[in-house]
Amino acid sequence: MIVRVDPESAMPPYEQVRSSLAEQINDGRLAVGTRLPTVRQLAADVGIAPNTIARAYRELEEAGLIETRGRAGSFVSSSGDESRRLAQEAAARYAATCRSLGLGDKEALAIVKAALGA
Repeated sequence: MIVRVDPESAMPPYEQVRSSLAEQINDGRLAVGTRLPTVRQLAADVGIAPNTIARAYRELEEAGLIETRGRAGSFVSSSGDESRRLAQEAAARYAATCRSLGLGDKEALAIVKAALGA
């Protein structure tokens, strides 16, 4: 199964699906060009509503990680590589800013974790 949803998690199901797929795309487990299951198929596999999967796919598409090709389906996008590169550049700028402000690694990471949780 490509993703799992924990019904006990405080994280909404669409976010569990979105973040799991994003992680797999970003770390290369889902390669560029990989065809994703249809919304209906993934919803049936995971046991959640198709609209929940559709929302996750929509957000992944907005982030440039996947692309939908009409009836052909949804695929891992090559622009996901560009998204990762842009994120790495932003992280490097953030690290440089934190160093120039005299912040330590722990404090800088705490700020990022708080921002991601917001």
